[in-house]
Amino acid sequence: MAVTQAGTHTSAHRRRVVITGIGVIAPGGLGTKAFWSTLTAGRTATRAITHFDASTFRSRIAGEADFDPAAEGLGPQELRRMDRAAQFAVVAAREALTDSGLEDTGRAPHRTGVAIGSAVGATISLDREYAVVSDSGATWTVDHRYAMPHLYDWFVPSSLAREVAWVAGAEGPSAVVSAGCTSGIDSVGHATELIREGSADVMITGATDAPISPITVACFDAIKATTPRNDDPEHASRPFDRTRNGFVLGEGCAMFVLEELEHARARGAHVYAEIAGFAGRCNAYHMTGLRPEGREMAEAIRVALDEARIPPERIDYINAHGSGTKQNDRHETAAFKHSLGAHAYATPVSSIKSMIGHSLGAVGSIEIAASALAMEHGVVPPTANLHEADPECDLDYVPLVAREHRTDTVLTVGSGFGGFQSAMVLTRPDRRAA
Repeated sequence: MAVTQAGTHTSAHRRRVVITGIGVIAPGGLGTKAFWSTLTAGRTATRAITHFDASTFRSRIAGEADFDPAAEGLGPQELRRMDRAAQFAVVAAREALTDSGLEDTGRAPHRTGVAIGSAVGATISLDREYAVVSDSGATWTVDHRYAMPHLYDWFVPSSLAREVAWVAGAEGPSAVVSAGCTSGIDSVGHATELIREGSADVMITGATDAPISPITVACFDAIKATTPRNDDPEHASRPFDRTRNGFVLGEGCAMFVLEELEHARARGAHVYAEIAGFAGRCNAYHMTGLRPEGREMAEAIRVALDEARIPPERIDYINAHGSGTKQNDRHETAAFKHSLGAHAYATPVSSIKSMIGHSLGAVGSIEIAASALAMEHGVVPPTANLHEADPECDLDYVPLVAREHRTDTVLTVGSGFGGFQSAMVLTRPDRRAA
């Protein structure tokens, strides 16, 4: 394949993509440093819901971010215009840009793009506005005269990408990826491909979700996917534990600056990790169900490893989806065994959802951030609340306490309703060349 656009590649030389900036908003602390401190300390940030009165719901706990948009520099007009999920994205994107150093070095706007993932978009604003225009559900015929003027923006997920593009001054490709709970991996995978193919040199990418609202909680209550362990919120999310009984809802965002490797090296940028491989699959099986043998996730892992040209034995750590539902944890454990073989038993695995909850589409990007930071610091975050190992989940899930462990290559995975399965391989650029 020959590409004529300046700076692009041929089949003989595929452009390599690296992470040079990270921004995180998550339960337990705002900013990348606070996020990493929460994980390495093994602190849980799940608590009783405070965003609204959840007293009538089956599951009344969540991982909430202590986020004050005004304190984070957003003005009154931005607060009026943007849903909480968009606010997360803008603040995290600013952190990622500052971290990357691109704010100071300049960049070509038309070679800078945006790809944002989200599962449920502006849920909080839409839920609130429906309550207003329907008189709290009393009328079937809603009265548009009471609606906010920015209601259209909240209906259209593309507004998330627009807000980030404005902040970044990005005039290149722009997209929103919504694939349920794999959105956070898939958006970064899409951004990676845009750089590889030569459509951009820099991508601002990641995912955001702020789903802690009555409608979301009611939906998960209805299918009993969330845990009813309301009397002990801090210990309610317990992936891979024998006593687990559902996930804990969360919220948050992670944003990245991705660059073509030579572009990053030319300006002396700090590189967290190279995105060496990515793949997504669908089980075409059931809206919420998973086959226990995990073959669809295993196939996504296999393809991601093949793209990275990395054998299974080179994986040093697995950042698991680890939602804390019985079927997911069994499915995922089986997938690791199918794809990594005997090496699965020698590889540390952990789920950060045990500490921050499950922020739906955002969490895949948050887990990419955790994976890159694990490589950066040589520390594997723990799986909190894992006291009684499930006999069906018999791998090394790094229980309770973070572990010092040199990590050159990480596998991070996601699984979502609708049958979506995604996998991404991160590695050190020098290790990839070896």
